[in-house]
Amino acid sequence: MHKLVATLLILFSLNTSLLSQSQISIEDFTLKNAFNVESVNSVNWMKDGQFYSALEDNKVVKYDVTTGLAVEELVDGGALSPSLKIDDYTFSDDEAKILLLTDRQSVFRRSYTAVFYVYDIATKAVSKLSEGRQAYGTFSPDGSKVAFTRDNNLFWKDIASGQEVQITSDGKRNAMINGSTDWVYEEELYLTKAFEWSPDGQRIAYYKFDESLVKEYNMQVWHEGQLYPEDYRYKYPKAGESNSVVNIFIYEVGANRSVKADIGTEADIYIPRIKWLKDAKTLSIQRLNRLQNQLDILHANTSTGKSTIILTDKSETYIDFTFCDDLTYLEDGKTFLFSSEKSGFKHFYLYSLSGEVVRQITNGPWEAVSLAGVDQSAKTPVLFYTSTEESPMERALYRIDVKGKNKAKLSLDKGWNRVVMTTDTRFYINYFTSATQPQKVTLHQSKGNKLVKVLKDNAALAKATKDHGFADKEFFSFTTSQGTDLNGYFLKPADFDPDRKYPVLLYQYSGPGSQNVTNAWGGGHFFWHQMLTQKGYIVAVVDTRGTGGRGEQFKKLTYKQLGKYETEDHMDAARYFGRLPFVDISRIGIWGWSYGGYMSSLVLFKGADLFKAAIAVAPVTTWRFYDTIYTERYLMRPQDNAGGYDDNSPITHADKLKGNFLLIHGTGDDNVHFQNSVALQDALIREGKQFESFYYPDKTHGISGGKYRYHLYTMMTNFIIDNL
Repeated sequence: MHKLVATLLILFSLNTSLLSQSQISIEDFTLKNAFNVESVNSVNWMKDGQFYSALEDNKVVKYDVTTGLAVEELVDGGALSPSLKIDDYTFSDDEAKILLLTDRQSVFRRSYTAVFYVYDIATKAVSKLSEGRQAYGTFSPDGSKVAFTRDNNLFWKDIASGQEVQITSDGKRNAMINGSTDWVYEEELYLTKAFEWSPDGQRIAYYKFDESLVKEYNMQVWHEGQLYPEDYRYKYPKAGESNSVVNIFIYEVGANRSVKADIGTEADIYIPRIKWLKDAKTLSIQRLNRLQNQLDILHANTSTGKSTIILTDKSETYIDFTFCDDLTYLEDGKTFLFSSEKSGFKHFYLYSLSGEVVRQITNGPWEAVSLAGVDQSAKTPVLFYTSTEESPMERALYRIDVKGKNKAKLSLDKGWNRVVMTTDTRFYINYFTSATQPQKVTLHQSKGNKLVKVLKDNAALAKATKDHGFADKEFFSFTTSQGTDLNGYFLKPADFDPDRKYPVLLYQYSGPGSQNVTNAWGGGHFFWHQMLTQKGYIVAVVDTRGTGGRGEQFKKLTYKQLGKYETEDHMDAARYFGRLPFVDISRIGIWGWSYGGYMSSLVLFKGADLFKAAIAVAPVTTWRFYDTIYTERYLMRPQDNAGGYDDNSPITHADKLKGNFLLIHGTGDDNVHFQNSVALQDALIREGKQFESFYYPDKTHGISGGKYRYHLYTMMTNFIIDNL
């Protein structure tokens, strides 16, 4: 009797606790911003290393690094004449002027046009940079000039005299681009500004893209109230098709003339990065072949354009282009740092200026993920970098000298650390999260790793998630039928009962080098997933073979056959879930977006007896429709590897659909074209398959803005409730 009473009291207490928690609504995370994550944005480290600035409430505010306190309001956009809404800003090197970016209008994901103003801190004078709209305004090193692009041409302006000089004149939409990049460079190489001032301010190196051979993609745009739709055409190189022909020019400001850099005779290449050496006489050019399995570093003479190959890194699969950002020339003028996966894991190496390997600096069965900074004040320079040394699901900050000695871990807490470091490496801002800790932003002194101040603790968010009964990540791992250990986590209902049977929705992205299973707070569509747990679903997340953090062999196993191993792993995940006593094996679903939508489609079709339902948002349905750089990096060209393109296309397996399928796409998706979903729908219809589909008029890959996300999550919620 006493046991019964005790049990009833426990159940009553549990139910009371659950009732006291607020239920998560779709409005909360789409319209009300109830779970806002506070951060420190647009950070600029000041020249002397004692101050940094940040953009807050339309003001550029200067902070003392040693105290973390605001010491000066450098510019107030609202108080200027004319009043300006500041979207971003940059300082001149001497910090006497600020270039204010206003009225930013996106072109594609990262590209934009804007209206720029030059603000003089001493005189408080503000002046418009130029007429019309520009992009990528950049001060010269001495702060006397600003270079920018407009209408596919490159310009510079002398601030004092107002003289504006047009460097190129052949720019034309969908034909020739100077100083900025084409669509595929922007999307896949993360490069938009395609020019760089020399350290002495006497030259500007810039890219020229000849798009004349690239085929156009056409989208119709349905503007509200417009009688006829508008055709929108832009250059998009699909796998196996012609790319832009890219060249590098070096413009001499005083002589008003350009020299073409020698980048070799092969035109079908990529130039992922350029970088000036400190002597201003040499331009470093990184050259990647079309199949992206050979990277060359060239040094070009800025007067003649003549170049020499300094270093070549080759791979039997592909070179990860993100390594290009690790290239760092040291101040001794004799050595440079670069990274490679030639040991099987990404690590940093020291090279002589002639390209000879001096030594491998970091080493071990873990990834040296990113270079945060290099302290060159000491006799032996010191690297600061983030690493997976303790766990592939974590990132921690380390330091090590260029001799590969005196390694020390600086991160204090286990989880995910992202670091923004001062140029002199004396201080850094750490953006930290863990599975149980929303983002915490802290300011540190590197020497002694001293905490200076907590800048943002997101206490309000932590309280909101507690009040709404957010589920904690419950990590797990399992061994697949092929003997591979995979990582995952569950989000379970707050009133989880191990004796009940629950439906499971598997969320994944699965793309090469990606990671969803991390010891970090949140994740993709986290708030929606939390809401689903309150409706009685278990949400699972799994990282398959091909994802990142676990070395080259694990990541590059999917080379030439995207979709094959990832599908096998998700099918094994469903079998693993089915063996768990609390899972309803007849109610397992899967969903994803983009690459994740590709996977959820393929997994539902090929795993028809394992999965009851799937949602695919903006999926690739055949890699023949996707762009050159991304697709050929992992699959080669379709001319070279037709089976790799077709064997694991959802279109090929449309006849296998048995479960419930929801297909969603934006008609204005410039990245993964609506064409993908049209082709898949056509294949399913021809096979006599019933399914649900929805399109969002004029929406891009992210399907955002207004009430679109509210509508999307509402539709997906209803589909899950009705079909899983």
